Amino acid sequence: MMKFQIVRDLPAEAAFVAVLFGWLTFGVILLLGRSRGAKSEIQRDSKSRLGFLLQTAGYAIAFLFPRTYFSPIIPMSRVAEQALAAATIVLAIASVSFCLAAALTLGRQWALIARLVESHELITRGPYAVVRNPIYLAMFGMMIATGLAVSRWQALALGIAVFLAGNEIRIRSEEKLLRGAFGPVFEEYARRVPAFLPRLF
Repeated sequence: MMKFQIVRDLPAEAAFVAVLFGWLTFGVILLLGRSRGAKSEIQRDSKSRLGFLLQTAGYAIAFLFPRTYFSPIIPMSRVAEQALAAATIVLAIASVSFCLAAALTLGRQWALIARLVESHELITRGPYAVVRNPIYLAMFGMMIATGLAVSRWQALALGIAVFLAGNEIRIRSEEKLLRGAFGPVFEEYARRVPAFLPRLF
């Protein structure tokens, strides 16, 4: 009788679990944010819905075109594969942590769609002192971690392009409202803090 040996790839499996846990945590943050968000709003920009749909489409592309599970995204050495798996785990954990910190800092002002609520405050502390849109940066981190864990490289590249298109729409939509509400104060903040990608120096 022939015996079949199951080959385990623990680093790749750990990366997959980290990404799965990251998405579950993102879901919890989303649900809690919606329940805690302010119910009354004074202004909304519905264009951000299109951006959100494109970001979601980017994720869908990454998920709908998977490679063989627990295999490297491109041919590479065992050491490189282990290093990439470790980087994927770190990226997933960092992205979720950054998103949670940003959502907690926003408090009742958190929302999926760009809006202003009564007594809206321009948040510039915590993650918002690093980038003006930390939740979008965290979402992008999860986009890359997802691709590294499960996607074909072609799907990851296309997913990133679609995500970033939606990201740009959402940033423009949200910051149009903030510029209108806070004027020179927001402009000074925008000069000091980058919109999406943190400065290295």
